[in-house]
Amino acid sequence: MFDPTRDQVREFFISAWQQRVSGSICTPLQTMAANLIEWHPEYHETLSDPEALTRDFNVKDGKTNPFLHLSMHLAIAEQVSIDQPPGIKDAHHQLAARLGEHDAVHEIMECLGEVVWQSQRTGQPLSNDVYLDLILRRASRDDR
Repeated sequence: MFDPTRDQVREFFISAWQQRVSGSICTPLQTMAANLIEWHPEYHETLSDPEALTRDFNVKDGKTNPFLHLSMHLAIAEQVSIDQPPGIKDAHHQLAARLGEHDAVHEIMECLGEVVWQSQRTGQPLSNDVYLDLILRRASRDDR
């Protein structure tokens, strides 16, 4: 299993964005990452800044970590593409039909963040069942 370092993740996203901006040819994964970056113009300046490799993005300072956010986008895109956990693809489609693609992914991201937090807090592995249940509850809501 690929387990990149913080710097490798940051270099990957910065490189993908630089290649998109310059019009260079990208790998399929870089293309996917650059497409996700386009959804987030608030990150464009950061991804063009050489200091971004070492910058801290502290929630206490009101800063969202663009690399974490984009990594979660990429993870969810992969999960949906292979329907893992089983049922996430259909739940995603339900959310996207109601909210639009980007907002649907952000809804799933909230669920992913919750199960990661629970796993870290309890020391237990991530629960695909809890994750999918959280997503399905959001997908079945009609209050949005």
